[in-house]
Amino acid sequence: MTPDPRAERTRAKLRRALLDACARRPLAEVSVAALVRAAGVGRATFYLHYADLEALAVDACADVVREAVDALHAWRGRPDPRSAPPALLAFFEGLPPHAPLYRALMSPGGQGPLGRVLHQDLRARSQAERELVGAPEAPLVASAVAATFAGVLADWLHGLIEATPEEIAHRVWRLLVTLNLTFTQADAAER
Repeated sequence: MTPDPRAERTRAKLRRALLDACARRPLAEVSVAALVRAAGVGRATFYLHYADLEALAVDACADVVREAVDALHAWRGRPDPRSAPPALLAFFEGLPPHAPLYRALMSPGGQGPLGRVLHQDLRARSQAERELVGAPEAPLVASAVAATFAGVLADWLHGLIEATPEEIAHRVWRLLVTLNLTFTQADAAER
């Protein structure tokens, strides 16, 4: 089924209006009434597309989830454990402008609606890629990678880990590469 372009334009207007509003004030202070006015749509139209502001906010932040998943899988061959790929560096460097909104949707430890979407998408992608190359323990490692990344990202956004975007990109990269390699080496040792 082909998506309705009018519906997508309406959702895009609402996402843009929400991101603009959240650049000026916290999500908790944004009202549906102000949002629909800014987007130029009716209140009923809003509720046709979204159950509430949180659902719109998660949709508006879905790009950050896709970027995170893509950034973690933007390398081919054997990863350099010392240096994060450029896509992961760019991902972390792009987070600060909307960090308050991400913090509202991800609690420390990676919980919250955005954290759940990130975990689900990252786990699925990690498992598929491990299975594609025949890596051992695909479901287990994919869960560990997803939980680790979501948790570290949320803790960093909440200021529980002090690091610049570049520093955290390299640290989380080393952590995830180590996690992946540990299971691959353990499997090789058992054979």
